[in-house]
Amino acid sequence: MHRYELFFARGQTTAAPKVYRMLIVDDSNIIRGRIERGQHHAQIEVVGAAANGVQALAMARDLKPDVVTMDITMPEMDGIECVKQILKINPNLLILVVSAMNDQSMVLQALHAGAHGFLGKPFNDASLNRALSELLK
Repeated sequence: MHRYELFFARGQTTAAPKVYRMLIVDDSNIIRGRIERGQHHAQIEVVGAAANGVQALAMARDLKPDVVTMDITMPEMDGIECVKQILKINPNLLILVVSAMNDQSMVLQALHAGAHGFLGKPFNDASLNRALSELLK
């Protein structure tokens, strides 16, 4: 028997790594594009981008993401309220708040609302990818 036949004959398989579906939520088209182009995780597939919290809730229902990047200051529904509402749709979502509102009280509000991490703007690709890696751990 060849080695690979023994491997499968024992019933062992290697599971493919999970691919996380990501929704980007930010009112800036530039930031949405920057996050999409800047993330370099083989485990992350961007499935959608929303310009405000209302759109994000609808897209979360339809697209069923696993990971969400969330701005705080947006029209129609801010990011703090959206974090609360989106977790009602899927309490297992991993949420990374990405915002220029990076004072300590805002960070605590986001985490208290249910976010799992916070990345301040401006950010670079390395800090974005570090934050996403921490989120996926």
